[in-house]
This record gives sequence, C-alpha cells and structure tokens, in this order.
Amino acid sequence: MNYQEASNYLLQRLPMFQNVGGAAFKAGLERITWLCKELGNPQNHFKSVHIAGTNGKGSSSHFLASILQESGYKTGLTTSPHLKSFTERIRVNGVEIEETAFAHFVTHNQKLIEDSEASFFEVGIAMAFWYFAEKQIDIGVIETGLGGRLDATNIILPIVSLITNIGFDHQSFLGNTLPKIAQEKAGIIKKETPVVISEQHLETKQVFLDKAHQEKAPIFFAENFYKILNNNVKSNFLHIIIQDLLVDRSFEIESGLLGNYQLKNMLGVLKTTELLKEKGINISEESLKNGFKNVVKNTSLKGRWQILQQKPMVIADTAHNFDGIQQVIEQIKQTPYKKLHLVLGFMKDKDVEKILPLYSQDAKFYFCQPNLPRAMELDVLQEKAQALKIKYDCIKDVNSALEYAISVADEDDLILVGGSTFVVAEIKNL
Repeated sequence: MNYQEASNYLLQRLPMFQNVGGAAFKAGLERITWLCKELGNPQNHFKSVHIAGTNGKGSSSHFLASILQESGYKTGLTTSPHLKSFTERIRVNGVEIEETAFAHFVTHNQKLIEDSEASFFEVGIAMAFWYFAEKQIDIGVIETGLGGRLDATNIILPIVSLITNIGFDHQSFLGNTLPKIAQEKAGIIKKETPVVISEQHLETKQVFLDKAHQEKAPIFFAENFYKILNNNVKSNFLHIIIQDLLVDRSFEIESGLLGNYQLKNMLGVLKTTELLKEKGINISEESLKNGFKNVVKNTSLKGRWQILQQKPMVIADTAHNFDGIQQVIEQIKQTPYKKLHLVLGFMKDKDVEKILPLYSQDAKFYFCQPNLPRAMELDVLQEKAQALKIKYDCIKDVNSALEYAISVADEDDLILVGGSTFVVAEIKNL
C-alpha cells in the first residue's frame, strides 16, 4: 500500500473520532496492550513524559518537545487530532512521520490491526510508539487523547506526568462533574512517578492528592512554585516575567505561542522541566528559554491564537469547549480592535446554548459548517442563534465565510476564526 491507500484502509476500517465522534471511541487498554506486545512493546524502548488535561495539553506538549529538542535530545512528539494530515500526529524533532513509514506500518501490520480490533486512535498511538523506537529517540512527549485512565497512551511508564487543566468536555465519556473528569485524567498518575498539576482548583485538588497518595507519587502544583508577575506581547512574542517562589528570584521568558491562556500552561511546563532535570535530563536555562521562544519553529504547531494576517487582524484558535473558549474571549478583551467579527462553527456534541452567550453580542457572527459528519448543521446552529437573538450570516464553507468577513471588515477590525479544531483545520492559508 502507498500512503493514500494505507490512509483510506484505516479510515474505512476504523472510523476516526473527529469524523464520527462517540462511535469511534473504544475505552480500555486491552487492545493497545495486545497490539503493542505483538509489536515488541516499542513504548518501553525510550523515556517518556505523559500529558493529560482538558485544555492546554497540546500547547504544553509542544513546549516540552521544543525545550527537549533545544537541549539536544532526539525528541518524539505524538498529539491529536491533526489539522491537515495524519502525519502531524507523529513527529521526531519537529519532522512529521514520512508517508512511506506510515504506509509501511499499515501494510506490514494489517493482520495485527484487524486481529486487535483497535480503534483508529489506538492504531495511531501504536504507530507512534513503533516509529519512535525505530528512530531510536531519547525521549517521547506523549499527549493523551480522551481522558487518561483508559486512554490508549496510558500503557507507557513515564519519568514525569503532567496534568494541565480540568474543564467540561466529552462528558458522555468522562463524567459530568469536574471531580469525575479529574478522576479520569488522574488515571495517568503512576506508581512513584512525579506528577505536575498546572492549575489548582478547589473542586479537583483532592482527587489528584488522593490518587498521588495511592500511587506514592510525588505531586507538585505548579502555582506553588512559580508566579506570573507581568506579561505583554512584543514583536509577536509573549513576554512573561516569572517569579520563582522557592528562591525568590524573577526571570523573563518569551513564548512563541501567543494568548494569555498559555501562562498557566507555562508554569506547569517549568515545573515539569525542573523534575526532568532531577531525573537526569540535561536542560540548561538557555535551552529552556529557546524552547519556549522557538516552539512554533521547532514543532510547527498551528492554531493557538495564530495571527494569519494584519489589517484586518485575523486570528485562528482551536479552542472548542466552554473553558477553552472562555479563555480565548478573555484574550479578545485585551486585544485592541474597532469591531469584532466571529467566523464560527461547532461540532454536534458542543453545548452552544452555553457557549454562544460568552461572545460579545455586539460582534458580527458568520456561522459556517466544517466538512465532517460530526459538524453541527447550519440550520441547527441558526435555530440556537435565533433563540439567543444573535445577528448572524450563514456561509457554509469555512473559507468562503472567512473571505466574506475579511471583505466587509475595516482594517482596524478583529476577525476570530474558531469554535472548533475542525473549522481551523479547513482554513486554506493556515
């Protein structure tokens, strides 16, 4: 099989969550455990860092991978979902898995894939572990898919774990209260393995403390060690002054990822790198700073408060749940503009009755529909918008909606494209 044939084979046999949602989700570690055992347990051939969370896990994974690359380590990174191509999910030192390697894995393991009855995500994770072992990486940064406890990535034995943020998303799989969701994420906490919690919340703190105690795992809440003193944007970099609370010194970091919601992510990453150093990973202050600054260049991350053009300013952001969108809206409030234009689309499982009122009702809304079976149909979105008395235009195609918004906006206006990862994924010039 070539890449296209291998890709088509997987998609036909194994529905992808981003296309069909819950029908593609398979909980439990039996299939991935069996599949990886048949592949020679490649996940045991390299050190790893494991990252879970509702929001921030993708950015944190990319920050860590960038820092490790800058430190001279051959670094694997696996994240999901992808925006343009499946190969984005598996990278070594920022370079995507070759299409030939993808095709080779599927072709040579077709019977295993079928016998395992694994999901699309599980096969992707097995492929990532296989590829990292083949490439003889030094360390892998492994982002969970859904949850943590029953996530396919949870067969690794990391040297450090990181949990970024707990919010409401995928409640049908993870539970409908924050403590229940936290319990699923806490499932990545391993025996005697240090874990960092990026954000501290009253509702979820005890869940993490209990699980860490049960596993005899040292636990660190990042906010107890670092504090943001100041931040601003200069020359397309987020400049942050951070205080180290233990030694009472402050230092400056520049982040290549914009958006104030990165601040809490960065605190979690800082504490994680500190623990990695204790585990023998050599990270200098210069490598740390360069890793934060060069994160986009090193890892090719897209869609996180990404400025696509100026005059009018167009920003793409993949935030897609209540908490994530709330953080983006806070960022909008701190951004100067004359009028706000919102190019938005959503997936069927999102609670848009709660999400839409978060946006400024003075904004101009342009509703669109990503080209996926899971996408919320425009007529459903229209009904919900009418009930909320929102003024809007409907233009089904994402790029047509964005082009129209640009055509009617003044050069001092701000256009945000978002509501879903898959709206951002369809932008031509991403």
